[in-house]
Amino acid sequence: MHVAIVTDYIDNFIKVFVGDFSIFGSSFDVCLANLSTVLKRCEEVNLVLSWEKSHFMVQEGIVLGHKVSKKGIEVDKA
Repeated sequence: MHVAIVTDYIDNFIKVFVGDFSIFGSSFDVCLANLSTVLKRCEEVNLVLSWEKSHFMVQEGIVLGHKVSKKGIEVDKA
């Protein structure tokens, strides 16, 4: 993803690293609204997402060897 597409959302509810991005929010409804906003922007600029790499509404995940969750960021022991 080119950062310029979502510049106005960065640090508010999206984090971007290389070609990947994570959307977050303070509640399920906020996350859903933020996801909708970003997907609409992707549609507006004709950005096609990889469904194989897409994961929705997860509470934690592994990013570059680190576990990211509401507890923060920690090294993935696996």
